[in-house]
Amino acid sequence: MPCPSTVRMILASCGAPVDTLSNMSTEGNGGHDWATWDAYHDVWRRLDRALDQAVQEGAGISIPEFEILIGLHRDPEHRLRVRDISTGIGWEKSRVSHQVTRMVARGLVARADCPQDGRGSWVEMTADGRRAVLAGIRAHTGALEDLFWRPVGTDAGTLRSVSTRIGGAIGPQDEAPVDEAPVA
Repeated sequence: MPCPSTVRMILASCGAPVDTLSNMSTEGNGGHDWATWDAYHDVWRRLDRALDQAVQEGAGISIPEFEILIGLHRDPEHRLRVRDISTGIGWEKSRVSHQVTRMVARGLVARADCPQDGRGSWVEMTADGRRAVLAGIRAHTGALEDLFWRPVGTDAGTLRSVSTRIGGAIGPQDEAPVDEAPVA
């Protein structure tokens, strides 16, 4: 059974009265208060989109570009192998490789030969990439301050505790997903 937030979106898109789901908050769902899930799910999605928008407006880069640039920024030499980027952000290697190709075209990163591995290459941050990631960090940090830290306020410990319990229920974080098909 889809969660009530999904059902509400479907009903609303069809013009159906959404209040028909008011009894779903606890009935037939193991006694769970689905309004809590709806509130969490909706605000998480809105926060994620707002942070994305802040980075795009503040730095002129997409979130996928920002994620890769952050990894490069954190590395002391500002360069990583595609497999290391993949592991760091949880993407398939082929997705990272395609994204890096687009970023090379934009001048945010460059590829460099890796003498230790004739088949591999380094992904290195360029000066434009450094400017973009620094602008992205400023935009992201400012948005987090306004949209997350201030509203969370003194409830940070509770939020951290709940997040830890949810993370424990999910289990350990996997390594980067394996590509479905080999990349030539």
